[in-house]
Amino acid sequence: MNLTQKEMSLIKDMKSQEQLCVDKYNKYASEACDPQLKNLLGLIAQAEQNHVNTLSQMEKGTVPNMQAGTCPTLPTAFSASTCPADGKNNDKYICSDLLSTEKHVSAVYNTSIFEFADVGARNALNHIQKEEQEHGEKLFAYMNANGMYNV
Repeated sequence: MNLTQKEMSLIKDMKSQEQLCVDKYNKYASEACDPQLKNLLGLIAQAEQNHVNTLSQMEKGTVPNMQAGTCPTLPTAFSASTCPADGKNNDKYICSDLLSTEKHVSAVYNTSIFEFADVGARNALNHIQKEEQEHGEKLFAYMNANGMYNV
């Protein structure tokens, strides 16, 4: 795959955003109070690292084969946290920040997908975007299970 200057610039931007996600998820996993939140954040950090690796391959001109199952399996349900109030407040801040980050990153992919000529590249970016949306869904589910999200 031959990348245009614009496509290369977009990949570098997405890769930078993904690395920020890796760093934030790892940092917050170490700071979270609730063990199930720590686990979720650690798993998402692994998925975000996979995204960095995929974008690195694309940067070198290779369109990776995006197959289901490359992302760690995320929990399907969450129970109420048993952390004390200050721990829950910190966990709420962590989740709110990460949910906001996921919304931003998903929007970056949404715009970028339309800028790539190669169908395989577009499919790879679409696959990553779907995973980003799943990360947001899991953060929302955790927050909702713990009364942290006002719906």
